[in-house]
Amino acid sequence: MTAMAVMPRESYDWTVDDLEDLPDDGLQYELVDGILLVSPAPVPVHQAAIGELFVLLRSVCPKELKVFMAPLDWQPDHFTSLQPDVLVVARADIGAKNITRPLPLAVEVLSPSTRRKDRVLKFSKYADSGVRSYWVVDPVEQSIVAYELVDGAYTVAGRADGAEALTLESPYPVTVVPAELVDI
Repeated sequence: MTAMAVMPRESYDWTVDDLEDLPDDGLQYELVDGILLVSPAPVPVHQAAIGELFVLLRSVCPKELKVFMAPLDWQPDHFTSLQPDVLVVARADIGAKNITRPLPLAVEVLSPSTRRKDRVLKFSKYADSGVRSYWVVDPVEQSIVAYELVDGAYTVAGRADGAEALTLESPYPVTVVPAELVDI
């Protein structure tokens, strides 16, 4: 049986165990509540923003936390596996293969194929799973919206466009200028 044979299914009961059988074909495979989501490889402006965010966050990251870039699976339950574009993890929560504990920060960089998934599905799943901070970066619009989890729901912690600077305190103090994330 080849890896491709696992793709067609009649049910939506995908688990994190099923991800091991999927092909390594350059596509991104994620799960939300047992439903498989497939996204194409990202474009250069998307990757440029991810790289700049990673460098920025890593440069001021406290020792008890660690910054990662996708692909790295965050699996809060057996039916969910997401790959935030950039994620901040407590060092004590780093597993051998993936991360299962709530994240201090998940960052998604929008692309045409992931816009709805990032703004609706991931927004909801991150909040429900206790991810404390969630940032949505739009490299085309050169914007960032940062959310903080308050009483189980996200509230806007700040936003910035273009050359505006946004200083955030969570998960640790950092200043983001959206225009500087897409210098390609």
